[in-house]
Amino acid sequence: MSHTFRRRFAALVLALSLLTLPARALTAQEAGQLLQDYYIDDVSQEVLAQPTIDAMLSALGDHYTTYFTADEYAAFLASMEDVQLTGIGVKMQASENGPVVVEVLAGSPALEAGLQAGDLITAVDGVSTAGLEMGAVSALIQGQEGTQVTITYLRDGVSAACTLTRSSILVAATSAQLLEDHVGLLTCTTFGHDTYAHFTEALDQFPQADRWIVDLRDNGGGLTQAALDTLSVFTGGGIKCYFMDGSAQLSALEAKREQISSAPLIVLTDGGTASASEIFSAGIRDLKAGLVIGGRTYGKGVAQSVLDQYTNPELFDGDAMKITTVRFYTASGSTTDTVGVIPHLLVSPDLAQEVALLLSAAPPSGGTAGYYRLDLNGSWYISQKAALAQPEVFAQLLAAIPPTAALWQGSGDGWNSVQPQQAAADHSIPFQSRLFSDVEGSPYAQSIQRLAVYGVVLGNGQGSYFPKSSLTRAQLAALLAQALNCTVPTGESLFSDVSMDDSYGLAINAIAKMGLVEGVGNGLFRPDDTVTHEQFFTIMGRLAQRVSLTFQISRQGATQEDLDSDRLSRFAPWSRLSVWLLSSSQLDELDQPVSLLWDDVTRIDPTAPISREEAADLLCAVLERTGILPA
Repeated sequence: MSHTFRRRFAALVLALSLLTLPARALTAQEAGQLLQDYYIDDVSQEVLAQPTIDAMLSALGDHYTTYFTADEYAAFLASMEDVQLTGIGVKMQASENGPVVVEVLAGSPALEAGLQAGDLITAVDGVSTAGLEMGAVSALIQGQEGTQVTITYLRDGVSAACTLTRSSILVAATSAQLLEDHVGLLTCTTFGHDTYAHFTEALDQFPQADRWIVDLRDNGGGLTQAALDTLSVFTGGGIKCYFMDGSAQLSALEAKREQISSAPLIVLTDGGTASASEIFSAGIRDLKAGLVIGGRTYGKGVAQSVLDQYTNPELFDGDAMKITTVRFYTASGSTTDTVGVIPHLLVSPDLAQEVALLLSAAPPSGGTAGYYRLDLNGSWYISQKAALAQPEVFAQLLAAIPPTAALWQGSGDGWNSVQPQQAAADHSIPFQSRLFSDVEGSPYAQSIQRLAVYGVVLGNGQGSYFPKSSLTRAQLAALLAQALNCTVPTGESLFSDVSMDDSYGLAINAIAKMGLVEGVGNGLFRPDDTVTHEQFFTIMGRLAQRVSLTFQISRQGATQEDLDSDRLSRFAPWSRLSVWLLSSSQLDELDQPVSLLWDDVTRIDPTAPISREEAADLLCAVLERTGILPA
């Protein structure tokens, strides 16, 4: 990557100019040169030899690297900012019965006409909405400013209709509202130039809010600096993440704005939470500024730079090219690439807001009776009355509590420890435990159950883990594919003895393509072979380096003397670097070596089969140490 480009993409420019001169188009040859100069990895000659830009990018196989025509670029820029629409001012979501109003915008015709959240829209100008896609419903509602539209809706089983005059509506990329008179909700769909201002304005608008929820579900990202500045609202200035370019040059990204809010904060996530919104979510997690609740995020651990007529005026004229130029790491030094951000409480994204509201009760005054308290990255209070009014939501919350957290029940003048299962049983709430039933006697039970709650290990799907059993190479691949949330590749198998029709075939291919496991030679994988301690340690060492800057840096400090030490002499030479990384490279708060292994390395037989409980314990230790697993 050229020094000239590093200077250019340090300040990402996203702007649009509408020119009257005839526009030139980027040629395939020019696109190929841009890829060679700026792409994060080496670009093969096969890619560069393609005759068109579309063919070139298809061969590259990176759907984040794209070419925009002038119109597409304008739409791309507009997607990150507030949008001006003509309509009635409602936000809707699909339901089994049709479109339901979820929000009525302030100052809108819908608000003036009395439409409310929860109203089921059954017809627009007499056209039934039954079976229509949401886009089709929106198209019926929108129209020319000043024209009228009749909305038929159902509320509490009663049908009604109102006629509204369409007007110009500003749909902000971030909206704010006050819930339950004391909880601020910020719904952010993208991080753009206005996002920081929207957040600060919302804090000023609702000074009575003593809790905040930031909804990043389906937020696909946006501008990195916008996410960093917005993160500073709750965490203050300082380093928030790191970028590493194709030359392995590392740069720290800072937010320089002051902290505005110290109120308890909950961030909502799902599989559509990606890129810059993952930086925000991971920042809240790593800096212990609040809870993350919902689904595991998308796992986009790379960032792109946009080249346009402002960065490269000799090549572009309204069009642009977005190229993957860096990999990013969170404040703790962990990557979100593939892995995503694992929430503190892994719950159904559809119920995440309800779970967050349940945890947003104010601390009890005058006695603790009628309350629960959850200690997880702070103390969170639950009104028993509110919990029992929403048994499905309460059940989701209880099932998501990891064994490292503490749940307490108010006794009037104090708190008594209670297990989530018992809390559910006390109120006859159906409880679907994620815990395994056969690990109670294992010395590694807490690690196994912690991974189970976070969906990192699944067992046999019927509540059993078989902790004492050995681990085959196929089972190991499945374990890692689940843990890393990796996208499973299609296509031909990499190994002649693994069929893509096998239950483990896709996982083996995925993990092999990530470079974590290898074949045994002659195109074979031998999926049924048992994994030994030193083989598992080798793979865990590779995993730690892949997901963590800390372990990448630690590897650089390994000396030949370290690897030839008597402590590692019983291990095969090919495994010693990983064994050293796991057993000796990490330091505690007193700068003393700390081992991630369950026993002293000199007492572990390198060639003995590893048990499933030992594998879970080390995997848990690695994911916790690298910051992937919430603390």
